[in-house]
Amino acid sequence: MRRRADREDVVRPNAAGRVAAAIGRHPREFVGVVMATVAIFAICINALYLQKGPHPAPIFASRPLLKQAAPATSPRTAAAPSNIASDPAAQSRAQLIADIQRELNRRGFYDGAVDSIWGAKTDAATRDFIQAAGLKINPDLSDSLLRVIVASKVQNNRAVMPEPARNDPIAELIAPTKRVLAIQRALADFGYGQIKPTGTYDADTRTAIEKFERDHRLPVTGQISDRFVRDLAAMTGRPLE
Repeated sequence: MRRRADREDVVRPNAAGRVAAAIGRHPREFVGVVMATVAIFAICINALYLQKGPHPAPIFASRPLLKQAAPATSPRTAAAPSNIASDPAAQSRAQLIADIQRELNRRGFYDGAVDSIWGAKTDAATRDFIQAAGLKINPDLSDSLLRVIVASKVQNNRAVMPEPARNDPIAELIAPTKRVLAIQRALADFGYGQIKPTGTYDADTRTAIEKFERDHRLPVTGQISDRFVRDLAAMTGRPLE
């Protein structure tokens, strides 16, 4: 037994010595073998454990996952209700505008459609009513405005101002228009001159437009251009068209 143990002790150092001698004789080959072993090990770990989805060529076959079919959506379910229909505040505002338009129409101040839209026509009709009634109230949309209109007995007996033909620029400047009337009121309200809202383009209106253009660094023309109307509407926060 002792001889056998001694023999094993002699063999082990000899085997280790041979490996060390082989590495010393072929260091490049040894490094290559080590790197190849590490690379194979990393590939196996990546393929088996680090892939988030199914591998395109898996080592072990797996059963494919069954895809759940998306529930069919009927056309009625897909059609979402409009924001106005689902918003109580928007509904209340639309109803208030419609009521004001009806009352102004009954008194001859509004000749447009009852569309629940506070546009230039509704705004002009409201200001005409306030001026005819001799009131000093805010022309903005409110419940109090509707109550004043309902309680008032003022009627508009004036003829509606005709709109000039759009292809006749001279007639557009001379004839009274609701567009010019809205512009005159806006300029007067914001301190651009003592302008009488007549709906007719005159010297006072031209002077007020020039002052507005200078204040807002626009080309000074004194004319009712599209750019001037857009900037004036943006400043006043109300429609002018």
